[in-house]
Amino acid sequence: MNNDNEAMMTGEDLKQVVENQLSDNNPIKVKSTLMRLMMTGTPREEAIELIACALSIEVLDVMQKQASFNLTRYETHLDKLPDISWLEEA
Repeated sequence: MNNDNEAMMTGEDLKQVVENQLSDNNPIKVKSTLMRLMMTGTPREEAIELIACALSIEVLDVMQKQASFNLTRYETHLDKLPDISWLEEA
């Protein structure tokens, strides 16, 4: 396994980061997104997975491009959930 593969986060890792964000209430948009998704009928586990999808874009940029975490883009993607068509553009 090369260093790139070792550095990649799994889906479970991403979901744990989302859970940590919820626990820390930071960014607050994560909690409001979870509540919005659940209020519209999305099961909690599925909502966490959707939020993890939005997070994955930012993690990939940080890890692969050594870019800074883009909170504004993350929050924009959270606002679009449950639609994830923007993933095709990433």
